[in-house]
Formats: sequence, structure tokens, C-alpha cells
Amino acid sequence: MEWLERFNQAVDYIEDNLSETIDYDKAAQIACCSTFHFQRMFSYIAGIPLSEYIRRRRMTSAAFDLQSRKMKVIDVALKYGYDSPTSFNRAFQNVHGITPSAAHTEGVMLKAFPRITFKISIKGDAEMNYRIEKKNAFRIIGVKEHMNMNIEESFARVPLFWAGTIKSGIIPKMCELMNQPPFGVLGVSTSINGTDFNYYIAVATDKPTIPGTVEYEVPASTWAIFECVGAMPNAIQDLQKRIITEWLPTSGYEYANAPDIEIYFEGDQQSPTYKSEVWLPIVKKI
Repeated sequence: MEWLERFNQAVDYIEDNLSETIDYDKAAQIACCSTFHFQRMFSYIAGIPLSEYIRRRRMTSAAFDLQSRKMKVIDVALKYGYDSPTSFNRAFQNVHGITPSAAHTEGVMLKAFPRITFKISIKGDAEMNYRIEKKNAFRIIGVKEHMNMNIEESFARVPLFWAGTIKSGIIPKMCELMNQPPFGVLGVSTSINGTDFNYYIAVATDKPTIPGTVEYEVPASTWAIFECVGAMPNAIQDLQKRIITEWLPTSGYEYANAPDIEIYFEGDQQSPTYKSEVWLPIVKKI
């Protein structure tokens, strides 16, 4: 499949530049998607953030260099982009559990993290209900928080952001302004610079902002809209991973350059029958 070939080509680029500067934008360009979506898809499919994969691969190569005893620790640190021996020492120990200088010792135990190769694996063990709809641009108002592209970290931070926002009492005030679809409280992820994103808790409205809120216009797009059933936040996080790793690769669609959206309806969010939606921006493959 084309997307697999493109992602493996992006990994080729990363592997060829472990001792050079790795440009996330270039890797995403090779994969034919935005930098934001490339990092998100990589994290979902590989199971680790892109930055962590690169760190592990660099420290694996650094261990080989040190064991050859042909390079000094400072030279290996510089080779892999660490200007400070202290930061290189910390990164090496985090991966291998020993100092770089100890890696010179014969018989010492080190860890190797092999190169990732993407292959398709269709599980199909659980159905996913979805529909495809085109939507005009719409305006949202709400509160936002800056996040980085570490998926596991954001999975922890987003529920905390929701908890804090609910506690603040601003959601009922925002809901009073809701006057256009999609009707529900929205979670909107928007790319900032490819490595970070803003997460909005918001409603769709054409009314003015209220104190403590900001506005954002969601662009016109085609959306794959998935039904989510289950207690929050695990149900929606599990569905998001399944969409990227199971549905998208075989759908005939690609990620479009637009936000990801979650829609939360009224009801008990801890109930196993609670319903919400995930909106994935898509474009037909050429």
C-alpha cells in the first residue's frame, strides 16, 4: 500500500540522518502528510512518540560506536547532536542504564532498539460505525491549552484539562452560546508548528466570545465521523488509535490538513453506554 511505502521511506530518511539534523517537516513531506499528522500517526502506529524513537535509535548507534573503542565519549556525543556531555550522558543512561564511558567495558550489557518497519495488520475484531460528511467552516469559542506531540503525555494531560475546565464552571456558560452544529461540547486539536498543538474545549457558535474564552474557525472539510460508545476517556482514546491503525490505512482516504474533533453529548461519561463522536479530517487519495 502507498501509505506504508511512504512511511517506510520517511523512516529511511530518519535512519540515514541519525547523526545529522532530522527535519520533521521533511520526514512528513516524504510521508505525504502534515508534520502534525505525521507525528500523531507515527506515535499511534509505532506505539512510541517520534522523538523517543529517534532518541532510542541514536543511543543504539552510539552504543555501537562506543563499543568499537575507536571514538571518545565526547566525539560520540557530538556525532549524535549533543553539545553537552552531561545531556548525552543522561540520554545514554536513560536508554542503557549505564554511563557512556562504561560502554567501553567488554562484556557490559547494553540495549539495542532495532529500526522500525511499518507493515499492515488488519485486526477487524471489532466493528467501527462511521459516516462521511462534508461540512462548511464553522466558528468555535472556548478555552485552550498548549500541548506537545507526545501522544502518551497528551493522553494524560487532556483529561486533566477537562477536569480543570469543568471545575472552573465555564462549560455551562459556553453551552448557553451554542447555536449551530455540531451540537455538543467539542474537543478540538489544532496544529501549531508541527511539533505542538492547541487543544480547545469549546462549542460552535456565531455569538461573541465571553471573558476567559478564545475563538477559532474550523475550516471547511470532509470528515469521517465515528461513533464512540464507552466510558471516558479510555473509550475515545482507544477509538482514536484504532481509526489511525486499522481504518485509515485501508479506507482509500488520507489525513486532511484540518483539526481532529471530539464531540461530547449530554449523559454520564462514565457509563459503558455513553456515546460520543470522533471527527477525522480526510481527503480522497489521488
